[in-house]
Amino acid sequence: MAKAPHPAPPRPATPQAPAVPVRMASAVAPSTAQVTEPSTGARNIVRSLEEAGVESIFGMPGGAILPTYDPLYDSTKLRHILVRHEQGAGHAATGYAAATGRVGVCMATSGPGATNLITALADAHMDSVPVVAITGQVGAAMIGTDAFQEADIVGATMPLTKHSFLVTDADEIPARIAEAFHIASTGRPGPVLVDIAKSAQQAGSTFSWPPQMDLPGYHPVTKPHARQVREAARLLATARRPVLYVGGGAIRSNASAELRRLVDLSGAAVVTTLMARGAVPDSHPQNLGMPGMHGTVAAVAALQQADLVVALGARFDDRVTGQLDSFAPKATIVHADIDPAEISKNRHADVPIVGDLKEVIADLVGELTAAQAQHGQPDLEAWWTQLDDLRQTYPLGWAPTEDGLMAPQHVISRLGEIVGPEAVYVSGVGQHQMWAAQFIRYEHPRTWLNSGGLGTMGYAVPAAMGAKVGRPDATVWAIDGDGCFQMTNQELATCALEGIPIKVALINNSSLGMVRQWQTLFYEGRYSHTDLHTGHETRHIPDFVKLAEAYGCVGLRCDSTADVDATIKRAMEIDDQPVVVDFVVSRDAMVWPMVAAGVSNDKIQYARGLTPAWDRDE
Repeated sequence: MAKAPHPAPPRPATPQAPAVPVRMASAVAPSTAQVTEPSTGARNIVRSLEEAGVESIFGMPGGAILPTYDPLYDSTKLRHILVRHEQGAGHAATGYAAATGRVGVCMATSGPGATNLITALADAHMDSVPVVAITGQVGAAMIGTDAFQEADIVGATMPLTKHSFLVTDADEIPARIAEAFHIASTGRPGPVLVDIAKSAQQAGSTFSWPPQMDLPGYHPVTKPHARQVREAARLLATARRPVLYVGGGAIRSNASAELRRLVDLSGAAVVTTLMARGAVPDSHPQNLGMPGMHGTVAAVAALQQADLVVALGARFDDRVTGQLDSFAPKATIVHADIDPAEISKNRHADVPIVGDLKEVIADLVGELTAAQAQHGQPDLEAWWTQLDDLRQTYPLGWAPTEDGLMAPQHVISRLGEIVGPEAVYVSGVGQHQMWAAQFIRYEHPRTWLNSGGLGTMGYAVPAAMGAKVGRPDATVWAIDGDGCFQMTNQELATCALEGIPIKVALINNSSLGMVRQWQTLFYEGRYSHTDLHTGHETRHIPDFVKLAEAYGCVGLRCDSTADVDATIKRAMEIDDQPVVVDFVVSRDAMVWPMVAAGVSNDKIQYARGLTPAWDRDE
């Protein structure tokens, strides 16, 4: 059999049935001339990746994928980057894709090699990142026998990928790989796994490209329905308290230019979610910042007070909505998304629009121009007076620390100011992630990468590595916590040996910071197993400077506010080696504002015990 049976994906991939060129992995145009040549299954894999325009693969060899690594050795088009753990390969492929917009590729062997990819695939799935994972599998005759290093990776990844294939016929490898790239990069992007039996890799075959793809039922809808767009435009032209709720789909669809035109034309307030930072410049006067659990007071209040919410590539997730039945209670909802499964999944959409966001917004701009000609320009003066008052009264900030150690917010703020908006910032998960989203100003799309949906600790270092491979001319900073960093820091060896000079700002509070914050607020300060002992004691275990040096990187330490700027500038001067900066910061710093999990956004706290004042009954 060529393909394993696959139930309808949990997020129905709105599919497209084509014998059409694949949207390939690289900006390099794939070959369009028909190629047919003697081959093997293993060579089919390598040649398919070459023809798909792949330039970089993050992987680790092993027995079941070894036949493919032999012809890979001879490829002059593919750069293979040998990672130190397969999870690192998956996150690197995700970082590459998120930073470039092209499909990221990772490769692993069967059994534990493939299962080590699962966290990264789940992460890419939650955040709609296009990734193709190639895994080896035991020989076809041994499948189902509990053979050495056998695992049903197709079955294991079905709920965590956009699609998964099992290939046992060498002749079908080019078509399956072409289909994988097409599925990963069209409709709602996501990860696709291609599991290839070792026997298929070893078998003789004929390589033919481009192949005929067989994807019945896969028809992504890209063009929005004109009537729905027209109604959305009418609502936007006549609303008095409109908000554009912009999600990560604006980044994935490369819709920032169209979005900017809509923002300017509509005059509406804009909020950009954690996954959408940079979709609208932070410097734009209508951008209120990030909404949700740790969003700005103005952004949260705008959604709660809005009479119209236009959701663009957002999914009304719990970290934005808080208590769902109290979210935006006065608002009519327009919801535009490429994935029909997201429409009305959490919040009923009064005007549902299915389509590629780039096309949706372009059409909406045209219809809004016509609607404004009919209804006149909306009077938003009172709305902006209210929002500007909230912005001025409740700006983002932080209090001085009480233990004499540095404020992590200050470190991250200075990093953003010194390094600037042209760099790529890649975050781990936790307090440092929220501070990086709050205190660095993002002016461009694809300059902020993080694990938003799955919240994967260990994401930052390998994802930064992938981003740097995809954008070698950009400065790439990983902003990581001491807990996250210890999960995947072995990829620093990969960076040092492969000439990938990322920079790591290690926000070292000697604890699992976000967990500790919740223990402070909700568990009476009972700090159960959250102290890491990495920086506040006499000994540093581990000593991150020595660890960086052991991995062939430059290690720096900063424990004084007076030295922050000079340390960052020193790191910026080094461009031929990875750099790790151990910033020793206070463990008592907290992320504010905050909406506690499961409560209404109306109960947002600006600081502990301080609820902002606005008229909830307006």
